[in-house]
Amino acid sequence: MAERILLINPNSSVSCTEGIATAIAPFAAPGLPRLDVTRLVEGPPAIVTWRDWYGVAEPLCRMVEREKADAYILACVSDPGLEAVRTATTAPVFGPLRCAVAAAMMRGERFGIIAFTDKSKPRQRRALQSMGVEDRLAGVIPLNLDMEVLTDPVAPRARLAEAAKELVAMGAESVILGCAGMAGHRDFAEDACGVPVIEPCQAAVTQAILAVVAARGGRMRLAAE
Repeated sequence: MAERILLINPNSSVSCTEGIATAIAPFAAPGLPRLDVTRLVEGPPAIVTWRDWYGVAEPLCRMVEREKADAYILACVSDPGLEAVRTATTAPVFGPLRCAVAAAMMRGERFGIIAFTDKSKPRQRRALQSMGVEDRLAGVIPLNLDMEVLTDPVAPRARLAEAAKELVAMGAESVILGCAGMAGHRDFAEDACGVPVIEPCQAAVTQAILAVVAARGGRMRLAAE
């Protein structure tokens, strides 16, 4: 049976889910795990508050129990329900924020985060504290835009470019896009600020692929069998 990596968008936004699917499409290749993207239909329009964050944990657990895969990615950049979902499966479960931070630290000493809203900052700070890397953070700048504005191909770009440049001025050597809704703007943001820009779902997919391929016991397939 073909290996499968399932990305679950914990919010109900169709445009956000489509943006995630587009961002990870280049990582699909013969011989590698199939990449599937879905959304939590009963989830909130966006993960904004702690209540949203905690509220999606149980529905995510139920979806993981129902949808079998070789690895899972909780496609929201505050890693909601990560600890809970890991108890619902023996497959590896990845949080995009943690994966993005790991990728950013391989590109430089300090990184910045463009957050979704001010309310995102405490949840992301908690993840950084759990990783012991809070002192590597140059700064966090929230966009405070609605999800449907954020996923528009043009509307958020002036503010996004401004935030990325400001983070570089604060000492960031790489920039993390702090919401999966920004997935379609990675190339633009990188061109605007001149440093590597990390898209967290892409970072999580690379780690998930590595985990699934490593589980083959060293048997690498680069072509369909």
